[in-house]
Amino acid sequence: MAQQATRNLSLEEMDKQSLMHPSTSMADHAKGTPRIIETAKGITITDKAGKQLIDGFGGLYCVNIGYGRMEIADAIAEQARKLAYYHVYASHSNEPAIRLADRVVRMAPANMAKVYFGLSGSDANETNVKLVWYYNNLRGQPKKKKIISRHRGYHGSTVISGSLTGLPLFHTYFDLPVGPILHTTTPHHYWYAEPGMSEEQFTQKLADDLEAMIVKEGPETVAAFIGEPVMGTGGIIVPPKGYWPAIQKVLKKYDVLLIDDEVICGFGRLGEAYGCFALGMEPDLMTIAKGLTSAYQPLSGSIVSDKICAVIQEKSAEIGPMGHGYTYSGHPVACAAGLANLDVLEKEDMTGNAKRTGAHFQAALKKAFADHPMVGEVRGYALLGAVEFVADRKNKTRFDAKLKIGARVSGAVLAEGVIARAMPHSDCLGFAPPLCITPAEVDDMVARCRRGLDKVTDELVREGLFKG
Repeated sequence: MAQQATRNLSLEEMDKQSLMHPSTSMADHAKGTPRIIETAKGITITDKAGKQLIDGFGGLYCVNIGYGRMEIADAIAEQARKLAYYHVYASHSNEPAIRLADRVVRMAPANMAKVYFGLSGSDANETNVKLVWYYNNLRGQPKKKKIISRHRGYHGSTVISGSLTGLPLFHTYFDLPVGPILHTTTPHHYWYAEPGMSEEQFTQKLADDLEAMIVKEGPETVAAFIGEPVMGTGGIIVPPKGYWPAIQKVLKKYDVLLIDDEVICGFGRLGEAYGCFALGMEPDLMTIAKGLTSAYQPLSGSIVSDKICAVIQEKSAEIGPMGHGYTYSGHPVACAAGLANLDVLEKEDMTGNAKRTGAHFQAALKKAFADHPMVGEVRGYALLGAVEFVADRKNKTRFDAKLKIGARVSGAVLAEGVIARAMPHSDCLGFAPPLCITPAEVDDMVARCRRGLDKVTDELVREGLFKG
C-alpha cells in the first residue's frame, strides 16, 4: 500500500518521504523543498524548475573536468557492455584497473609503488590506516599505532576516517573519535597564530607542537601523520610558509609515516598532478578519490610506497593473504571512467588551466573581497578559494555562531545564481569550481558573489547586527 501511495506524490514529496540526505537537518528538510538537479554542462547545473546555477564548488570539489562530457559517458557504456563487473580478489584483474593503476602511480612521486582501489575517500583512508597498522605489525612494531591528524582537517565520515576528521560536526553524537587518533594544531595563521607572529614563526610553533605531542605519547607508539596539502572542508586553509618541510623533519626524526590526503587537491586542483608536488610533501601513502573520475563514477585509491609494499610482500610469503578487501575494488566500469577522465585532463591541459586561471581567480577574489568591511581574510591556492567573514576586521572578532553568517551569505549568493559552500564550523564561503572554468566565467561568478555579500551586509546593518 505504501508503494502504491507514492505514485501520487511529487518528486519533492517522495524525496522527503524516502531519501535520507547527508549533512542535512532532517527537520529543516521536512519543512523545505529539495532542489532536484536534472542536467548539467560545463560549470553550470540546471534544476527541475529550469533554474541554471554556476557550480562554484564543482559538486563536492570533485567534478574537475566539468559536467556533460560525453567521452566519459561513452567509456562507461562501452565498458559496461564488455565487462560490467568482476572482482580483483585472489589475483583476478581487468584491463581498465591495470591501466589506471599504472597511470596513477606514474603520475605520483617516484617512491610510490602500487594502488589499492576503493569507492570513496573515506574508505581509502580506512585502508591507509589499516595498512599503517599492518605494516608496523609486520615489521615488529606492534605498539606503533597512533595516528595524528589536525583540528579542522577532513578525512571522511566513516568510523576511523570520521575520527581522523577534526571537525565536531562529524563527531557529535557518533561517539567519535575512536581508537588511537590524536589531533594537533590547525595550520591557519589568521586565527591561530599569536599576535605579531610571522608565518615562519607560526610554522615553527606548529612543528614544535607536533614534536611535543609525539614525545609525550611516546615515539614508539606514534605511527603516522595525516594531512591534506591544502585543507578543504575545514575552511580551505593554505598552510603557512615552510609548513610541510618543517612537519616532515619532525616525522622523519621519529619514524612516523606521512599520509597525504589528496582527495580534494589531487588531479589538477592545485595546478599540479597532485597537491604534494605544489606544497613540497614527500608521502608514504596517498589518498585519492573525487578528481580521479571527476565523480562520473565512484572510485578511490590508496597509493602505497615501495617501502611499505616491500614489507607486505616479504611477509606475505609467511603469513598469506592480507585480510582486507572491498567487493568493488578495481571495478572495471569505474576504472574506465577514470582513464577517460585523465585523458580529458591531459589533452585539454586542465591542470595547466587550474594554475593559470587559478592565479586569475585568486586575484579576482582579493580584488572583490579583501577590502570589504565584513571580510577578515581572502585565501586560497589555484582553484581553491575562501572568503572569511568577521564582525570586526580590526579586532578579528567573530560573528555570533547562532547568526549563521556563512550560510546566510551562501543563500544570498545562490539567489544570484552561484553555488558556493558555507563551510562547517566557521563563517566562511568556499569555492572549488571545475578546472575547465575560464577567466571570464571566474569574473562573472565573483561579481555575483560580491552582489550577494553586499545584500547580506546591508540587511545586517539594518537589523543592527553589523556596524559596517
